[in-house]
Amino acid sequence: MGIKPASNEKYTIRRKVFKILGAAFHVYDENGSVIGYCKQKAFKLKEDLRLYTGEDMSDMLLSLQAQSIIDFSSTYTVTLPNATSLGTLRRKGMKSSFIRDEWLIFDGDGQEIATIRETGSFAPFARRYLDFAAVLFPQRYEIIRTGDGTILAEYRQHFNPFIFRMGIAIREQDEAVDELLILGAACLIAAIEGKQN
Repeated sequence: MGIKPASNEKYTIRRKVFKILGAAFHVYDENGSVIGYCKQKAFKLKEDLRLYTGEDMSDMLLSLQAQSIIDFSSTYTVTLPNATSLGTLRRKGMKSSFIRDEWLIFDGDGQEIATIRETGSFAPFARRYLDFAAVLFPQRYEIIRTGDGTILAEYRQHFNPFIFRMGIAIREQDEAVDELLILGAACLIAAIEGKQN
């Protein structure tokens, strides 16, 4: 069953229903075709997500692995199958826990290249402290290029109390912030949604 993204969204991530252990997501392109399958391994001390081209998991696109077992600031290495690093994603622990989600994106050389920031003022606060607010106020994020503040991409959780679905809109192409890195970050946010508070 295909999912048709909203008109301004290039990709859609949808949580697989009836997945008992770990988490799994299908990734759809702008035509509604499945182009990826993200699987979170269950019972891992360190978070480990893999993005494949399909549910048969024969061709891996990238992996996202936590750098340590317990990490308040949650740093994840994003790696291609040939061991090339696309970069790292580091959650701003204190701010993300109490105010709004924020992640820093670093390139393979450790240079900060962008920020992922949850948008809104009341909604992020409400989701952390009010029951059922997460259902009423779906999450939205912007990826902002370091330096000039250009919005490169946006993530939007669709309103649906039963199925997690996130749309990804690419606003600007950027050589430093690979589209696969943007997609991987979205899978990571989708996997930890509901567990990060």
